[in-house]
Amino acid sequence: MSHITTATPPPSPPTGDPAPVLLAQDGGVLSGVEDAINSVFAPIESFTSSIIFAEITVFGAAFPVIVAWLVIAAAVFTAYFGLVQLGKFRLAIQIARGKYTRNDEPGEITHFQALSSALSGTVGLGNIAGVGVAVTVGGAGATFWMILAGFLGMCTKFVECTLGVKYRKIDADGTVHGGPMYYLRQGIAERFPNGFGRSLGKVLAIGASVMLLFFALAGGNMFQANQTFAQLRSVTGGEDGLLGGGGAAFIFGLLLAGLVALVIVGGIKSIGKVTSRLVPTMGVIYVLACLVVILVNVNEVPRAFGEIVSGAFAPEGVAGGALGVMIIGFQRAAFSNEAGVGSAPIAHAAVRTRHPVTEGLVALLEPFVDTVIICTMTALTIVIASTDFWHDAKAAVAAGADSPEGVTVTSNAFETVLPWFPYVLMVAVALFAISTMITWSYYGEKAWNHLFGAGRVSSVVYRAVYCALIVCGTVLTLGPVLNFADAVLFGVAFFNILGLYLLAPIVKRELRDFLGKLKSGEIVLRRR
Repeated sequence: MSHITTATPPPSPPTGDPAPVLLAQDGGVLSGVEDAINSVFAPIESFTSSIIFAEITVFGAAFPVIVAWLVIAAAVFTAYFGLVQLGKFRLAIQIARGKYTRNDEPGEITHFQALSSALSGTVGLGNIAGVGVAVTVGGAGATFWMILAGFLGMCTKFVECTLGVKYRKIDADGTVHGGPMYYLRQGIAERFPNGFGRSLGKVLAIGASVMLLFFALAGGNMFQANQTFAQLRSVTGGEDGLLGGGGAAFIFGLLLAGLVALVIVGGIKSIGKVTSRLVPTMGVIYVLACLVVILVNVNEVPRAFGEIVSGAFAPEGVAGGALGVMIIGFQRAAFSNEAGVGSAPIAHAAVRTRHPVTEGLVALLEPFVDTVIICTMTALTIVIASTDFWHDAKAAVAAGADSPEGVTVTSNAFETVLPWFPYVLMVAVALFAISTMITWSYYGEKAWNHLFGAGRVSSVVYRAVYCALIVCGTVLTLGPVLNFADAVLFGVAFFNILGLYLLAPIVKRELRDFLGKLKSGEIVLRRR
């Protein structure tokens, strides 16, 4: 992708997956179709990316404007809400366990299922490959700033997901619709009850809907299908292997589309049930693998932590010095947990609760799991393993060379203790991609409903289109289309965060009311 500088790694999809592998046949109808589509989207993608991923130079370091927009908002909300992510962390865990919610409250899924569904859209190969790039380009010190950005992002998730529940729409049959397209339109119109407020809310809501829908169909769907097949074909012998035949991609696409369809046909209830099992399982397996490497090298732990802290303020060989390392860490965190992008409130809106702020508190756990735990565990594993490959890659990057594939950096670290880890990684890539496709099918459907109307027929049409594009994703790369999708996803943040600033007082009121009911005994802890 574009926008590569010596101070920061190139922007990547929110799941942090590696660049797409070309799967279309050389020549023939497929290649011609792909070339035609790419030729149309290439100039559009170039123009859009130049705006969304524009950079400013600060003391010699290139700072992506979108990253600054996300991190500054997170810092402002953290101050405005008095470090709510720290002070109410224990309460958030209790709510996620269902301790303050009754089964007869409105909504479709539990707090834990909502959290798992949202995490399945963010936890992915970015936690593996993206972190590998960050600690190679920025050194171990990038980990420190990544943790800080993840901590601040917890408050942004708290704000947007509280609003997602506050302004959700529940149909007569119990189906829930929510997300930035609802709270931007209704919330801003309520906060500013005049023509300007109504018009501003409508414009922001439509812009967010269009961008979320496009990313769901391309980046959250086709890209994931493309990468899943590419990884499986690679480990099964490449073009000469089991999946190297001309029709293998098409058949695999049909099977993958069928698997996803089986889950999404049941809506958020079905998605919640699958992700509430899949996401914790993936996370536990990966964290355990990290712990194995760390425990085998337990004597190196103090050195690794020292390197992370010292590298954050006194980096070596990184353009932009300490500021450059900070930018790299912030960028990795922002692109990993999507705090402020507006996607997570769609899943969290479906939760069973009468108190919107309860889900905001649960949602603040999401960046903690995604960034503070999983991304940090990956970085710590790489620093502790301290492979020759990683050191050589850092030296090469410092000398001006391109950074290596992040997944290779991470895989090498694991192989020092777990020689069979590449096979685990293969399974992880497939599961991460499938869980992302399932969750983004729901996000896209809610954007579709907002633009084209809700109803059974509308949902069936959307799901059919979504599954058909899974097949397209396995046989076509459509690079400019997917790059454009990445850009428009982060473009949602410009609309979303502007709305969050305007609606923050409403969230503060919701928090104050809920805490007051806890203190008065109106809401009590459930004993099981």
